[in-house]
Amino acid sequence: MHGKLKPKGPALTRLHVRVKSPHSTRGRLVGGGVDLAATIGRSGLSVLKREGDGASPRGGFRIVGGFYRPDRFGSRPRAGILLVPLRPDDGWCDDPSDGNYNRPVRCPYPRSHEAMWRDDHAYDVVLVLDFNLRPRIRGGGSAIFFHLAHADGRPTAGCMALKRADMLKLLPRLSARTTIFFG
Repeated sequence: MHGKLKPKGPALTRLHVRVKSPHSTRGRLVGGGVDLAATIGRSGLSVLKREGDGASPRGGFRIVGGFYRPDRFGSRPRAGILLVPLRPDDGWCDDPSDGNYNRPVRCPYPRSHEAMWRDDHAYDVVLVLDFNLRPRIRGGGSAIFFHLAHADGRPTAGCMALKRADMLKLLPRLSARTTIFFG
């Protein structure tokens, strides 16, 4: 069952991720006429986010950019923010000891990183939230992405995810002024 979303409407400035308890991995993304099923990190919510803990951070975070897989869409998805085409060699550094920690990198990359070009469709659309970007705290957790839900419904590694159809309906109402509040 898909949630409720007004297909057209004003740009959204505030969305909230609501979960039943801090340990829940499933909740709702709500605000401005939006009410959608959302999945978060396998460890639920955390005030003290650490690299690799599987938690989604409590707090409010703006959308600072986004990517899409051009081979999975006939054209760039309609969005209120700029979506940049991903390339097969795109990655994201998650090694706290590396100078590029929590930054995009080109693969192959010699240090620990996450491939952005994935087979599982999770990053067919992926938005970057402004968690631990400026200033970066080493070990404080790398990127918190807003991406597509896994087909099997499993929790994320700390990000937030929506079903593809819900994300595509929501994208036109998002902007660089949209803040997503966890908790």
